[in-house]
Amino acid sequence: MNGADAIVKCLEMENVEYVFGYPGVAICPFYDSILNTNIKTVLVRHEQHAAHAASGYARLTGKVGVVAVTSGPGATNVITGIATAYADSIPLVVITGQVDSRLMGSDVFQEADISGACESFVKYSYIIRNAEDVPRIVKEAFYIANSGRKGPVLIDFPIDIQNQKIGRLEYPETVSMRSYKPTIKGHAKQIDKVVRELKKAKRPLICTGGGAHLSGAVPVIRAFAEKHNIPVVSTMMGLGTMPTEHPLFFGMVGNNGQAYGNRAMNQADMILLAGARVADRSIARPNEIEDNKVLVHIDVDPAEIGKNAGPSIPLVGDLKNVFEELGKEEITTSTKDWLATLAEFRKDAEKAKEAKANMVITPGTVDPTHFIHALSDAMQENAVYVADVGQNQLWSCANCIIRKGRFFTTGGMGCMGYSVPAAMGAKIAEPDRQVVAVCGDGAFQMCMMELGTMRQYQVPVKIAVIRNNVLGLVRQYQHFTYKDRFSVIDLTGSPDLEPIAAAYGMKFLHLNDEAKMDETIKAFLENDESVLLQCDVDPNEVA
Repeated sequence: MNGADAIVKCLEMENVEYVFGYPGVAICPFYDSILNTNIKTVLVRHEQHAAHAASGYARLTGKVGVVAVTSGPGATNVITGIATAYADSIPLVVITGQVDSRLMGSDVFQEADISGACESFVKYSYIIRNAEDVPRIVKEAFYIANSGRKGPVLIDFPIDIQNQKIGRLEYPETVSMRSYKPTIKGHAKQIDKVVRELKKAKRPLICTGGGAHLSGAVPVIRAFAEKHNIPVVSTMMGLGTMPTEHPLFFGMVGNNGQAYGNRAMNQADMILLAGARVADRSIARPNEIEDNKVLVHIDVDPAEIGKNAGPSIPLVGDLKNVFEELGKEEITTSTKDWLATLAEFRKDAEKAKEAKANMVITPGTVDPTHFIHALSDAMQENAVYVADVGQNQLWSCANCIIRKGRFFTTGGMGCMGYSVPAAMGAKIAEPDRQVVAVCGDGAFQMCMMELGTMRQYQVPVKIAVIRNNVLGLVRQYQHFTYKDRFSVIDLTGSPDLEPIAAAYGMKFLHLNDEAKMDETIKAFLENDESVLLQCDVDPNEVA
């Protein structure tokens, strides 16, 4: 057995089903060894998308997504995907081939210090110097990636170490790292403080972030909110914690959130901030959630608590564990008046939405908010909706209907071109589940090469391209900030999508008339086949 055989055997021991990647000489021993296993490989068309696809797979399964790429440009190309996973706390193990270890540092062909380059975007990184260390390193990598605050771990694997012979492989059953012991169980005294404050609160509110999904806490949080009649809002990454149309759900908060959700945050007298980072897009003015209210910040990562907002009660622990403990307590709350107030806030916002709905639509285009609402309403109950970055993301967050399904997007890094490969990874994870990617025409051109991967592996993802022939969100910013001095936002020259679809053997649909929206969406969703839908919108539309 050599080092490559050893790492592949370790992946089998971790029950890895798929490896997403792109080979090259420096990772060839690994890809040769994987032929002797039942692990399936997915050849993406760009290394960045290997990480995005692994992310979509990881988010749906709760397992670690695995990526393997070659050295030099293969490794540097995957960095943006790693950074995206790191910002969104997605568990990945990324294996990079590396030049001969004796030549490292001498600038040989396709050498890159990928461990150094990724230092700020990974939870931890390894350079394997001895093949005998492979079992320990792989065991630790998977444990680090999928525990505590989850995230990507890098394993850099020189080609000579991949070919190095080793003796008998003994894969560790457990991990014990003195320097890494994440806190899972919430401190009992802090939980008691939360319970005491909840009993006194008149206007309690739960605000969920992406940690609710990552910890598997969604059903527990939902049950807790329903038991005590506590309203819930969420950040962008927390969408789906409550069904969109649940009577206790009051929308997304933040710069691009619903007004009534933000008003709920401002007027609450107690906020349970659960698995959210208090980032600028979600909470632009952190002092407003500190003043005149009890702020409870629950997070598995102690570094996030107090970083952007000072909580009254800091509570380190896994969300699922914490809410299970809270659920055992006898808490009497009376939120009838508070819920009535929030319902009025929502009613005011709905009136404004209705006024917009009656506005004249430019001929040859559709209202993107109408489209996203109608599309998500027609999707299967447990479908996965994957939004890209840009105006399409903001329209999606505000108008997508989520029932028992999932809503994926990239919140922290905001990486255009995320949706198609992430949707592909999700569909590979659960082939029987409906998966729809929604992106702008700018984002689509950053990832449309993955239509080849979808075709090769027969992964039938539905793709809706909201087309306005501009970089919409940048144009919108320039419209308001620079008074229509538009710079480098014109996408003239973009390809005709119908022959693109035909080239990849996909069905193509074109929507540019609101009267035909329902029938077009029905045709888009009716069969489990790859479909590319172009939806034309006015470039002057703002999100």
